[in-house]
Amino acid sequence: MGAHQLNLTSVPDAAGDNADPAMRVVVGMSGGVDSSVAAMLLARAGCEVSGLFMKNWDENGAGLPENSPCTAADDMKDALHVCERLGIALDGEDFSGAYRDRVFGYFLAEHIRGRTPNPDILCNKEIKFKVFLEHALTRGADRIATGHYARTDCVDGRYRLLKARDLSKDQSYFLYTLGQRELAATIFPLGELTKTEVRRLARETGLENHAKRDSTGICFIGERDFAGFLRHYFPALPGEMRTPEGEYVGAHQGLMFHTIGQRQGLGLGGRSGCSGEPWFVVGKNLKQNVLIVAQGHEHPLLYSTSLTATHLHWVARQTPASPLRCGAKIRYRQADQSGEITLTGMDQCRVVFDAPQRAATPGQSIVFYQGDECLGGGIIDETTNHV
Repeated sequence: MGAHQLNLTSVPDAAGDNADPAMRVVVGMSGGVDSSVAAMLLARAGCEVSGLFMKNWDENGAGLPENSPCTAADDMKDALHVCERLGIALDGEDFSGAYRDRVFGYFLAEHIRGRTPNPDILCNKEIKFKVFLEHALTRGADRIATGHYARTDCVDGRYRLLKARDLSKDQSYFLYTLGQRELAATIFPLGELTKTEVRRLARETGLENHAKRDSTGICFIGERDFAGFLRHYFPALPGEMRTPEGEYVGAHQGLMFHTIGQRQGLGLGGRSGCSGEPWFVVGKNLKQNVLIVAQGHEHPLLYSTSLTATHLHWVARQTPASPLRCGAKIRYRQADQSGEITLTGMDQCRVVFDAPQRAATPGQSIVFYQGDECLGGGIIDETTNHV
């Protein structure tokens, strides 16, 4: 394959004109291969490119042990090496205070409520496309860019958020809180590429991180033990584990340490008189501090026929007509699930699925699509099944 050239004529502005190749773009550099190739493509296209490394998590300020697996220092070195190779400047900014106040505080508050939040989505909304965006624009940038796999276009003066060409890497689910202002000021250079192509481009350009492993897990938790991390912030609140029929089967140390559909960490294996099938979390009784568990991957209580969502956000900044048939995802990488949205209030809707959905979880996001277009989404509040 020949060298990939970023086509800036596909980057729209509010008037529908093509982006100026000489525009000043600040790229959010993470030290990973995706943001590195995004910067390389923009520089190759003639943009005036610089990088910004964001420190969003402060291990010391978080009060965690010194051996916590924070990779920020190594990631900063990788970002610096890439920028030196590309001949662009790299700055660093500490946004950890804003992250602590706007993202981590919400993360903890939701867990106290027995819910399962998605801080990566809130980080995009509050940090990458708000704090970082404002930082770049006030210093003279025309646009920002990131290594997200997503696309945008502008139709009749309205920006649309679109799925990436590589659906296996599409990250529009994490970007549904973006609006017209954010999309107008952002470029996603990787939207037309596959991960294999990105790694090849990095290797051909001589970027040392071309084979660097993708980061996994929540940004500030990484690959450490999730429950162990939470125990630094929450005291144990022991309670009972019971079946849906009310049978006592064990004890838990806190509802905040568990999520709907969870299998690991329940400590219920090998119980006598049981079927031998694995146990799963199927519900929480917050008032009585009871964790409800049941056996079987396909247990009916794991499936929801409908749900309510709040904190709605529409990319177009216009509320769609109701009812609306569309596709929806209740988790990243899920295929679009068909159903119908009915608005039930200014900031609330009910979603009825054509097929029951497994492990729909309060606190997580549901994101709506029509074909490749991401319409917006909301936070799952309650789920319904008919068992």
